[in-house]
This record gives sequence, structure tokens and C-alpha cells, in this order.
Amino acid sequence: MTTRVLIVEDQGMMRDALAALLDLEDDLEVVAQVGSAEEAVPTATRVRPDVVLLDIELPGGSGLDVTGDLRAALPGCAVIIVTTFGRPGYLRRALDAGARGFVVKDRPVDELAQAVRRVLAGETVVDPALAAAALSAGPSPLTPREREVLIAAADGSTAADISGRLHLSESTVRNHLSSCIMKTGTRNRMEAVRVARHSGWL
Repeated sequence: MTTRVLIVEDQGMMRDALAALLDLEDDLEVVAQVGSAEEAVPTATRVRPDVVLLDIELPGGSGLDVTGDLRAALPGCAVIIVTTFGRPGYLRRALDAGARGFVVKDRPVDELAQAVRRVLAGETVVDPALAAAALSAGPSPLTPREREVLIAAADGSTAADISGRLHLSESTVRNHLSSCIMKTGTRNRMEAVRVARHSGWL
């Protein structure tokens, strides 16, 4: 049987190259390609793929959030994260959201094709080096609320701005930001944002 694949990737050249190379495989068929987070679930619902190859950083949202939405909309569809950003925190979040694979873009395309086959056979496929890094790094130290506040602070918003946006008191926002700074071992909120992003916690 032919495996139906949906590609969600914002870079047009990368998307086209992946589609062309995967279509060379006798048992794989790319049934659709989209370039944004908003298009992923509606397209998947329409074309009913067996596997979605999903980037993380997409216009309109994170592929990590889309993973959960895809799993809810199409429980039988497997999601494989295919990304440039091989960060331990991203791996943990992807697997927690229900992804069945996590591979980085610099691997040969035949390895990606094999990952698709292995996932459909019931395996979870993770880049070995990234898996080792994730085990040594441990889980994110940030609570869900701290993560939400730090994301809101990433654009330079003041505590008052964040307070209004997240419906929290200013003192609560400041407490969460202070905790983020302490947990990331940084000196201010923008450094905390950089460290958290680099670690894949945001």
C-alpha cells in the first residue's frame, strides 16, 4: 500500500525538495504541501494523510502546538517533526504532544523515508544524538504559566502589558519573570528568553 504524506514546511524550496525526493519512493505519495500552521489541520482533515511531516517554526504558530491539534483531529495519523532546530526541549515537548518521530533536516532523505516506514510500523523514531542530549538536559524547569509569561515578554512587553494580556496581576507577572530569570541563571528577562529558546523550552 502507498503511504499518504502531508508536508507542513514554510520554506518553499525545502518543501518542494522534500516532496520531490519522497515521491521517488515507490511506497510514499505526497498528497499535499502547506506552508503555515493555520493550514495544517484543515488540509490534513481534507486529504487524510497517513503521516504528517511537520516543521516547528511556522507562520501562524508552532508546529509543536499543531502536533496536538493534528492528533486530536486525526488520531490515526502519525506526526513526525522535521526541523532545523534539534533542541532537547523541543524533543520533549513534541513527544508529549503526541509526535511519533523527531528528525533533523540535515539527515539524508532516505533516512526520512525510513523514519516514515518505521513510524507506521509502530515505532517512535528519534535522532539518536538528540535523544542523548534530551536525556542529559532533563525536563524544562519552567512551569506552564512561567513559560506563558516569558513568551509574552519576548517582544519587550512591560509587566503591565503582560498583565493585561494574560489577565494576571502585575505583581504575579513580575514574580513569574523573576522565577524564569532565576531558573535560567540569567540576569534579565530578555536573557531568560534567549536561554529558554535555545534550550527549546519556549
